[in-house]
Amino acid sequence: MFLYETHMHTSEGSACAHLSAKEQVRMYKELGYDGIFVTDHFFGGNTAVSRNLPWKERIERYCLGYEHAKEEGDRVGLQVFFGIETGFCGTEFLVYGVDKEWLISHPDMMEWSIKKQYEMIHRAGGLVVHAHPFRGHDKGKAAKLYPDAVDAVEVYNLGNIWRGVWMNESALSYAKEQNLPITGGGDAHNAGSLHGGILTEERICSVEEFIRMILKKTGYDVIKDSIKEKV
Repeated sequence: MFLYETHMHTSEGSACAHLSAKEQVRMYKELGYDGIFVTDHFFGGNTAVSRNLPWKERIERYCLGYEHAKEEGDRVGLQVFFGIETGFCGTEFLVYGVDKEWLISHPDMMEWSIKKQYEMIHRAGGLVVHAHPFRGHDKGKAAKLYPDAVDAVEVYNLGNIWRGVWMNESALSYAKEQNLPITGGGDAHNAGSLHGGILTEERICSVEEFIRMILKKTGYDVIKDSIKEKV
C-alpha cells in the first residue's frame, strides 16, 4: 500500500500555515508517506500572497509552496503533486489537474461562480472536491452544498477532529446520498496537525492517475484517524 496526503498547506502559499514547504516535505517523509498534494489557499481564501500584485506575479508567488516542496521531495524521495484550495465566502474546494501555466492563462477566474469553476476545471480535465463541507456550520443546520458542481467530497478531514467529528460523519452521509466519490486529507498546517489522506493499492505516478482513481472509486482507502496511529 502507498500513503498520500491530499490536502496540506505551506507558509509560502497559505497565511494560516506555520511550516515551510520543505519542512512539510521532511515531516511527511519521516511519517512514512509516499507522496503529498500541495493545496495552498488560493486568492479567495487565506492566501499568503498579496492580492495587489499583477496576476502573473501573484501566480508565480503562489506556486512557490509547490515548487519548493517539489525540489525538496525530489531530494529526499517523496512524490509531490500540485493542487489548489479555492474559496467562495468560506466554502472551499480542492482542485486537482491544473498547473501554473493554466492559472496564469485564466486571470478572470476570481470572477467565476462555483458552477463556472466546475465547468472550467472539467474543461481542463481536472477534479473538484468539496473540502470539509460542513465546517463553519452549526450541527443540525443546513450547510452550503453543491452536488452538481463537484466530483467528490472530502469526508475525512483530520482538521475536523478538533472541531467536531460530526462534520466528517455528515460529509460521509452527504457523499453517500449523492453517490459521489470520497476523499480524505489531513488539512495540515503545522507540526501539531494530524496527518491523513488516502492509502492506494498502486503508486500514483501522475495527477491524472489520481483523478481517474477517485472518479472510479476504486484502488484506495480513506484514512479515518490520525496517521500517527496507523503507521
